[in-house]
Amino acid sequence: MLSKEDNEELFYQIALTYVAGIGAKTGRVLLEQMGSAKAIFNTPLKQLKHIDGIGEVKVKGFKDPEVMKMASKELDFVIKNGVQVIYQNHNYPSRLSNCSDAPLLLYYKGNASLDAAKIVAIVGTRKNTDYGHKICEDLVEGLQSLDNLLVVSGLALGIDAIAHKKCVQLGIPTVGVLGHGVDRIYPHNHKSLADQMMERGGILAEFPSETLPDRNNFPMRNRIVAGMSDVTVVVESHVSGGALITAHMASGYNREVAAFPGRVNDTRSAGCNELIRANIAAMITKAEDLVELMNWKKEGRPKAVQKQLFLNLTTDEQKIVDMLTTKDSVHSDELFHLTGLPSSQLAATLLQLEMQGIIKTLPGKHYRMY
Repeated sequence: MLSKEDNEELFYQIALTYVAGIGAKTGRVLLEQMGSAKAIFNTPLKQLKHIDGIGEVKVKGFKDPEVMKMASKELDFVIKNGVQVIYQNHNYPSRLSNCSDAPLLLYYKGNASLDAAKIVAIVGTRKNTDYGHKICEDLVEGLQSLDNLLVVSGLALGIDAIAHKKCVQLGIPTVGVLGHGVDRIYPHNHKSLADQMMERGGILAEFPSETLPDRNNFPMRNRIVAGMSDVTVVVESHVSGGALITAHMASGYNREVAAFPGRVNDTRSAGCNELIRANIAAMITKAEDLVELMNWKKEGRPKAVQKQLFLNLTTDEQKIVDMLTTKDSVHSDELFHLTGLPSSQLAATLLQLEMQGIIKTLPGKHYRMY
């Protein structure tokens, strides 16, 4: 049961998404400056309009009676149907929160943690081949021994559904990200699958109830799949498929991308082959390759031994080694911020450690210990 204060903030968080012209980026600016959604709506319009990205036209949307009407209706829906509303500082997925275009809030029905230790997105064509069906099932089966794993996909026909079904069969938590509201399932014949997924996983959407599965919604859905995952795996895809959009988004977020290769004359593998050729995706042929790419080997690295092995490191080298021995992998941007080293000095130190065989470069500017 929500407190009155929490209920009010939830109402205003929902209302913010209905204000005309206020997208995710502007909404975040407002929330950062005002501290809460309720505070935004209680701020005089003459003050709001001077905030960067608002102006005279957009500010009028905060007094539109339809905004409050729609927010009230949506709040009634989520309370009645047990839908969790997730927003910044309120159970928002940590990986997704680092993406500049992440939605202001999410609607969630399910039980899985959206901050699982290991999150894998599995995507691909809606018209898979038998080859794609098999390697998708083999991939999921090969990942089932990983602790605290979550598999994410889009609940679409083809590869998405195959991945979700195999997860349900093996008891792996899996979440489907929707291109419409959580009040419906599209395609309709996936209703039973979605119900099974919610027992250990769930369904997730940025769209409010009564939102139809319009074509334009699905690329938006794809950025959530990419943004909340550690790695996006493309099983089969045409060169212009939605899975490639997800892969490019993941790469843009500096997340890992992996793809299964296919025959050069197979159009449903052409997208995967292109991702590999362009060095956007690492080529994998089995689950073990993905586990190695992500440095998710179960045995891990004994930290005490690492310290004994590297006794002659410089101060800068030791800083980097200390960080990498506590994580599976670290992005170069994070190393830059945490070490405080100038970018040129950081690059030189990383190269020196790699030449000594102490660290390894991963796709997407990530580094890990050997």
